[in-house]
Amino acid sequence: MFKTPKTPANKHYKEISVTDYALLLNPILNKGTAFSNQERAEFKLFGLLPPEESSIGQQMARSYEVFRSKKTDLEKYLYLRDLQDSNETLYYSLLCTYITEIMPIVYTPVVGEACQTFSHIYRRPRGVFIAYPYKDHIDEILANSRFDNVQAIVVSDGERILGLGDQGAGGMGIPIGKLALYCACSGIHPSTTLPILLDTGTNNAELINDPLYIGWRHERIRGKDYDDFIEVFIQALKKRFPHILLQWEDFALGNATRLLNQYREQLCTFNDDIQGTATIATGTLLSAVHVTGIPLHEQRIVILGAGSAGCGIAELIVHAMIDEGISESQARAQIYMVDRHGLLVEGMENLLPFQQQLLKPKQAIANWICTDSTVISLLDVVKNLHPNALLGVSGQVGLFNEEIIREMAAHVDKPIILPLSNPISHSEAIPSDLMVWTDNRAVIGTGSPFGNIVKNGQLFRVDQTNNVYIFPGIGLGLISVKARMVSDKMFLVAAKALASCSPAQHDVNANLLPPLTQIREVSYKIAFAVAKEAVDSRLADFLSDEEIEQCIKNQIWSPEYVTYKLKK
Repeated sequence: MFKTPKTPANKHYKEISVTDYALLLNPILNKGTAFSNQERAEFKLFGLLPPEESSIGQQMARSYEVFRSKKTDLEKYLYLRDLQDSNETLYYSLLCTYITEIMPIVYTPVVGEACQTFSHIYRRPRGVFIAYPYKDHIDEILANSRFDNVQAIVVSDGERILGLGDQGAGGMGIPIGKLALYCACSGIHPSTTLPILLDTGTNNAELINDPLYIGWRHERIRGKDYDDFIEVFIQALKKRFPHILLQWEDFALGNATRLLNQYREQLCTFNDDIQGTATIATGTLLSAVHVTGIPLHEQRIVILGAGSAGCGIAELIVHAMIDEGISESQARAQIYMVDRHGLLVEGMENLLPFQQQLLKPKQAIANWICTDSTVISLLDVVKNLHPNALLGVSGQVGLFNEEIIREMAAHVDKPIILPLSNPISHSEAIPSDLMVWTDNRAVIGTGSPFGNIVKNGQLFRVDQTNNVYIFPGIGLGLISVKARMVSDKMFLVAAKALASCSPAQHDVNANLLPPLTQIREVSYKIAFAVAKEAVDSRLADFLSDEEIEQCIKNQIWSPEYVTYKLKK
C-alpha cells in the first residue's frame, strides 16, 4: 500500500528519495541487512544496521529458522505478519520458496484463528478500516497518496468468516491473507494491493464484550442503512480507481449474491466465495472426470450445501455441461442440491432467488423410496440416485459419513468425493476415511490441507481444491488488460485452464491438481485464458495474443532486491 517508484526499462536500479529510518520502516522498500555498503552510505544507514551484508538467501535462511522455531501455528502466523510489515520482499521470497508449508499458515486454516484473535494480536496498521461512522469520509480516506498505485482490492465486512461466522473487525485477516496470495501466487506487486474491512458492526456478543476489541462496538446495521453505506463505498472506489479489481470476501448469505449482482456491471468485480469456489470445484471436477472416464455431462452430481457457494458451483457446472453440447435443461437435471432441509424440491418455502433454478421437479423423484417423504436426506438421495460425484460446501463436519460413502461406492466404480468446507474442523470428511470406505477407489479433493494419505500402498498427496489455484490467476488476467467487468464465461475458461494443468491428464493415477510449487505457472495460464476472453468478449480493449502475454508479463513481480540510487 506504499507508492513504489517506477524503474525505467533501461535502468538496473530504482531511484528513491527516502533515507535513514524512513527507508528502513517502509516495508516495500526495506532490504534490512541486504543494503550494500554503497547504499548504506548514500541513504544514511551506517550504524542503523549491523555491519555484515547479507544476501536475500541468507536472510531467508535466517527467517525460515525463526519460523520453524515457533511452537504453535498462530505464533508462526504472527512472525510472518511481522516480517510482512517490515520487509515485504523478504516475506514474499520466503512464502514463494516454502509455499506448500507456509500457505496454510498465511491463509486457511490458520487465518481463521487469526481472525478470531485479531483484536488481541493486532500490532501494525495494514489496509483500511472503513467503519460505518466514517461513511461521510470515504472519499477522504481513499484519497491518501499511498494508494495511488492500487490495482486490486479485497473487501470483507467480516460477517461470515470461513465457517466461523461473525468476526467483526477481525475479518480483516481475510483480505490481508488473500492479497498476500495474489502477490505470491501470481506475482502482482504488493504495493498495488489494498485490503479493506467495511466495519458495519458485529452481532458477536463475545466481541462486543471483549475489552480489547478494536472494531466498532455496535450491532450490525441492516437494510437501507447497510445498502446506502455499500453504495457510497462503491461510488467512491469508482471515482478513485477507474480500473480497480474488487474482490468480495466472506459476506453473509443474504448479501453476497445480492451485492455481486447489483455491482458486477458497474466495475470489474467478483465474489471469490461464490465464483472462485465454483471455478476451483469445476476445474477439479473436470480433472476428476478424466480419471473416471465418464464425461462431465453424464455425471450425476450431488452438492451438499445450497448456499451461495454451492449454488455458484452448480451454475458453473451447468455452463460446463452446456459447453460439452447438452441443453441447459439436461444439465440441470444432472445436479441435485441438498441443504439442511434436505433435497431442494419444487414447492419448498423460504428459498433464496439463486436457489430457484436448481429445484428438482417432484415428478423427477416420484418413484424414490425415502425414509421421510417430507425431508429427502442426503442418504436418501445417494440411495436413489447413485451419484458419480459428491461435493460438500456445508461447513458442517462429518456429514459425508461411512454409511453414505459406502452406499455411494457400492454403485460407482470411481466415486468423486470433494469435501470442500474449511477449515479442517468443518470438513465433511477425512480423506483417509474416504479411502477406507471406498476400498481405495475414491477420487478426492478437499477444501483444507490434509497432507498425504496412503493410496494403493503408496503415499499420495491429497489435492487441496483451494481457491488459491484460481483467484490469483483470474486477478492477474483482469488487471493486465484492464477488464471493465467479469463475465461468467471467464470463470469457465479459468476452470478449463486449470484442468489442462492437471497431472491426471497424462496419468490417471496422478493428482488432480498440480503441486503448489507450480502455482505461478498455473496462474499465468489462467491469466492468459481470462484476459483473452475479456478481449474476445469486448470487455477489454483489443490486444493480440502476443500483446496480452506481454501485458501479463509486465505485471509479474519477483521478490528480489534491486539496487537503489538516491533521487536527486
